[in-house]
Amino acid sequence: MPINLDQAIIHIIVNTIIIGPVLWLAGRALVGKQKAKFTDGLWIAALGTIIGEILGFFFMGLIAAIVMIIIWLGLIKHFFDCGWGKALIIAIVAIIIFVVVTAVLAILGFVAPTTFLPRFT
Repeated sequence: MPINLDQAIIHIIVNTIIIGPVLWLAGRALVGKQKAKFTDGLWIAALGTIIGEILGFFFMGLIAAIVMIIIWLGLIKHFFDCGWGKALIIAIVAIIIFVVVTAVLAILGFVAPTTFLPRFT
């Protein structure tokens, strides 16, 4: 299966722009502004997406998902200088922040709500 490099690069850029600030906000709220820098959030998002793209090319399924969760938590732990438990809490808070922001933008008409629904074609 050939790699679509253009699609992978766009995926990395978009994820970094969207996920990075959300991770930064969650990290700043839970570990403070001294440990959670904006660039750290961007690095976590970029590296997590790059590693996910590489692993997704070679592996799929439940094992790959578990490995990716551990990698994302490890990135949060490393860049925000916290423990595994705090990294898990930061990840959960980041998901909540993302969902709330997406819902507000959808209500305001900036995001099409059907964008996030699964497609069965």
